[in-house]
Amino acid sequence: MNPLTQELWQRITEAFSRTDVPQVSLVELLLVLLTATALSVPQATWKYFGLLATATHELGHAFAAVLSGQRLAGIRLKLDHSGTTTSYSRGRFPAVWSGFWGYPVPAMTGAALVSSGFAGWGPAAVASGTLILLASLLFIRNLAGILITVAAIAGGAALILWVPHALTGHVAITLGLALLVAAVRDLVKLAQVHLRRRDRLGSSDAYLLYRATSVPSVIWIALFAAFVAGSWIIAWQPISMILAAGA
Repeated sequence: MNPLTQELWQRITEAFSRTDVPQVSLVELLLVLLTATALSVPQATWKYFGLLATATHELGHAFAAVLSGQRLAGIRLKLDHSGTTTSYSRGRFPAVWSGFWGYPVPAMTGAALVSSGFAGWGPAAVASGTLILLASLLFIRNLAGILITVAAIAGGAALILWVPHALTGHVAITLGLALLVAAVRDLVKLAQVHLRRRDRLGSSDAYLLYRATSVPSVIWIALFAAFVAGSWIIAWQPISMILAAGA
C-alpha cells in the first residue's frame, strides 16, 4: 500500500472512532443556529440545501420499504425538490409503513447528527451517512437524482478525508440543525398544500396515506409533527446545556 493510499485509509478508519467532544461556546452555538437557518430558510440557499432534505426524505421511504420486506424498484429525485420512491408489496401495511417515514426521517437524521456531533461521534455520523448515500446510488433511477446524490457523497467524502475530525463534529451539528429546520419547513409546506393548494394533494404523503387507510390526512400530519417535535427535543438537550451555562 503506497503512502497516499495508506493515509486515506487511515483517515477513513479514524472517522469511525470517537473524537474529542467539541467545545462549543455560546457565541459559536448562536452562529451555528444562524447558519442552519440560513441554509434552510432563504430561497437562495434552500434551492441547493433543500435537495439534500429531499434525498433524506426519499431515503426514509426507501429504508422503511426494505425493512418491511418490500421490493424497492427505485428512487427519483428532481431539481424542483420533488421526489418519488417506488416499491412493491403484497399487503397494505408495508405500503402504509413506508409511506409514513418520509417526513419524520430528515428530522430524525438531524437529531442524530446533532447528538453525535456533541458526543464526539460527528465524523462517524458523517461517514455513515456518506456510505448510506453511496449505497443508495444502486436505486437512483434518473440523472438529476444521480447528480444530487453524487454531490452529497462528494461533500461527505471531503469532510472525512480533508477536514480535521475535530472540526467535522461542528459541521455535523450544523448540518443536523439545518435538517431539523428543513423538516419544519417541509411540514409547513405540506400543511399549506392541504389548506390552500388542494390541487396538489396527489403529491401529499398524508393524502396518500388517507387514501390507503381512510385515516384523515390531519391525523397523519399530526403524527409527522410529533416525530419532528420529538427530534427537536432530543437535539435541544445538549444545546440547552450550553445556553444555560452561558446565561
